[in-house]
Amino acid sequence: MRILITGAAGFIGFHLAARLLTDGHEVVGVDGMTDYYDVRLKTARFSILDEHDAFSGHTVMLEDMAALAAVAEEDPPEVIIHLAAQAGVRYSLENPRAYIDANLVGTFNVMEVAKSHDVRHFLVASTSSVYGANAAIPFAETDRADHPMTLYAATKKATEEMTHAYSHLWDIPTTALRFFTVYGPWGRPDMALFKFVDAILGDEPIDVYNHGEMKRDFTYVDDLVEAVSRLTAAPPKREAPLVGVRDSLSPVAPWRAVNVGGGRPVDLTAFISAIESSLGRKARLNLLPMQAGDVPTTFADTSLLTALIDYRPATDLQTGVAAFCDWHKAHYQKD
Repeated sequence: MRILITGAAGFIGFHLAARLLTDGHEVVGVDGMTDYYDVRLKTARFSILDEHDAFSGHTVMLEDMAALAAVAEEDPPEVIIHLAAQAGVRYSLENPRAYIDANLVGTFNVMEVAKSHDVRHFLVASTSSVYGANAAIPFAETDRADHPMTLYAATKKATEEMTHAYSHLWDIPTTALRFFTVYGPWGRPDMALFKFVDAILGDEPIDVYNHGEMKRDFTYVDDLVEAVSRLTAAPPKREAPLVGVRDSLSPVAPWRAVNVGGGRPVDLTAFISAIESSLGRKARLNLLPMQAGDVPTTFADTSLLTALIDYRPATDLQTGVAAFCDWHKAHYQKD
């Protein structure tokens, strides 16, 4: 199949594109190459993908509808996996307009492309942050998600609602992928794992919010890629919801939301211990109160994911953290 991936030079997009190319698909990659973090990392990812004959990469901002449409006309997609977004919970406090432009306007343009090319399946990246102030644990796709804690989460929930409307109006099979704290090699520098490793190797203290009283449902990137790859071949249909599981299938559209997480929350202190073990160094902790927009716990109910594709992420934290640390030291030539 020919698959269009937005955000193909990003952390998840890079890994997913590489996997789909290995599986024999043709991948058309689009990325705006914005400077939210070091563009050299994005360029390095794209250069690796460019080694595949079946990959074509394009530097395009999703807000530029004419440029995006031209890419799709040149290589009409059969499937679209929309991963591009302005990421980061905390950055949304500093530069909120970036989230409106990229996550709302950009997503609308991608939806228009999906409609124009009558794609078999439209997959769109969402986030566990949409659960916001939801107190029910674990988070299930059928839970209400009406109280976002940040503008980032609000734009992602809006993305889900927008794609649901298009799915209903134009019969576009659509899956909203609610990712839970993805980590691994080639990760983003603004994420906790990258920042912690940088600080520990530089003998600097790490900022630990809520005095370490936090849990996260970590998802190793290779596991996430496996899940998304399988979900790509399982587009929602206008049929009855799955029996025996809380299915988020819409009653009026071929649309569903799916948690992609391990379903095993880990204490932040255990996460830090795994990094210390991998680096052979102790961290110096700068204990801080909870930061605005954060939640104390994320925890995915993975029953729907398992029912759909007979799989859920399973890489243990120590293995995944060690893989990231090995990559980081090799890529940045640090001992």
